[in-house]
Amino acid sequence: MKPDVPVVLQKLSMTLLAQIAPAVGVDYLQRNTFITAMMLGMVAEEWDRAAARRVEENAALRALFRDALPELTDAALRARLEEASRGADTDLRLAALDAANQLLRGLLIELHAAVDGVDTPGARRVDAAIWLELRRSTERRTFALSPF
Repeated sequence: MKPDVPVVLQKLSMTLLAQIAPAVGVDYLQRNTFITAMMLGMVAEEWDRAAARRVEENAALRALFRDALPELTDAALRARLEEASRGADTDLRLAALDAANQLLRGLLIELHAAVDGVDTPGARRVDAAIWLELRRSTERRTFALSPF
């Protein structure tokens, strides 16, 4: 038998919600059981989308860097962004994808600092693209179970 992780987690969540939590007599423990069940559901959702979300976000950041290159006057930053923009996610393990994402997000901060306050149409375009990607990044992380 191959356990399907999201299915197992959802089943555990539903068992806690429907059977165990209602039977717990201590209010504090019952609330903790409900919260644990909700967290299991969120973990199931994240498990299912984890690699796809990271690959999508890393690709979006690399594309943003490529588009920003002509607007940069700092040669060292431009070289680092150009190198990062040519990268690809070949190792799909979450740890590797997260490491790449952290590197790319660090470069995004540097890019944002470089264009922030620069009053040219190109810099304003890059700044708007950064804010749009930050919004999209937040949306990628939302859970079906709000407000989490």
